[in-house]
Amino acid sequence: MSRLVPAPDALVGKRFDVAVAKMLGISRAKAADLIESGQARVLGRDIAKSGTLMAGETVEFDLVEARTEPEPVASDMAIVYEDDDVVVVDKPVGVAAHASVGWTGPTVLGSLLDRGVHITSYGAAGRQGIVSRLDVGTSGLMLVCKSDLAYVEMRRQFAEHEVVKTYHALVQGSLKEDRATIEAPIGRAKVSDFRFCVTPAGKPAVTHWDVTERFGGEATFVSVNLETGRTHQIRVHFSSIGHPLAGDAMYGANPVLSEALGLERQWLHATQLEFRHPRTRVWTTVTSRYPTDLARALDLMRERHPRLQ
Repeated sequence: MSRLVPAPDALVGKRFDVAVAKMLGISRAKAADLIESGQARVLGRDIAKSGTLMAGETVEFDLVEARTEPEPVASDMAIVYEDDDVVVVDKPVGVAAHASVGWTGPTVLGSLLDRGVHITSYGAAGRQGIVSRLDVGTSGLMLVCKSDLAYVEMRRQFAEHEVVKTYHALVQGSLKEDRATIEAPIGRAKVSDFRFCVTPAGKPAVTHWDVTERFGGEATFVSVNLETGRTHQIRVHFSSIGHPLAGDAMYGANPVLSEALGLERQWLHATQLEFRHPRTRVWTTVTSRYPTDLARALDLMRERHPRLQ
């Protein structure tokens, strides 16, 4: 299956393997494999993975479709806000924001389209309407744009950090302060295509947190606000200061505690989203409750550390 994609303005001047990775939502190593095998190329000229993507060029992808059956639908994904311009969903764990090479599970975009929700055509192929994402293993609120106007304006709001994204997280150990900011650049870890880490070569990342509940020296419950939206940002930042998220095996969680709390993924939930409506300019707030697995884990933690009466 061949697909033609005009070079996105944001990727002009980038290395070709970096551009392909961004366009397809895959790792740079996988992008390099596609280039070297001839499955990703620029029309009209030969280009190596280290070559530079130029303005006005068209990238052709010749990808073998890994999926032989229709994409599964996230039927339990609730819509918590919708109008003619935007739709905000409560994304369950195990649902990706959009389709990508190698992913065979349900997606937010695919599930919305399956329900007949109109989505703007603005955005990269396969990612139309999406201006911010949540990890597959993170649940909570995610906004998708239905109108062209909303896509342009909400992309600006997210880019300029005007949207207030509030997450709740259960981190291991006792944080020394009640409120602090982690400011450390994040980049891809050399040891894995899927892990990220704090590195001087990374992109700027800023995470603000406030303690809302303490569980002795075992764990701390925090409210988190992001200025930036790097991949795995909250998970990487807390792990970097010695307090990985409970249940987050990828970034150093204690498996004994994870088992005791019944956690099979990181305790992290996008609980509130605040933004200025792209058309009416009215400040809009949407909230979400904790899913069953996270609510039960939090209850179990409270049972382990009952408050003094």
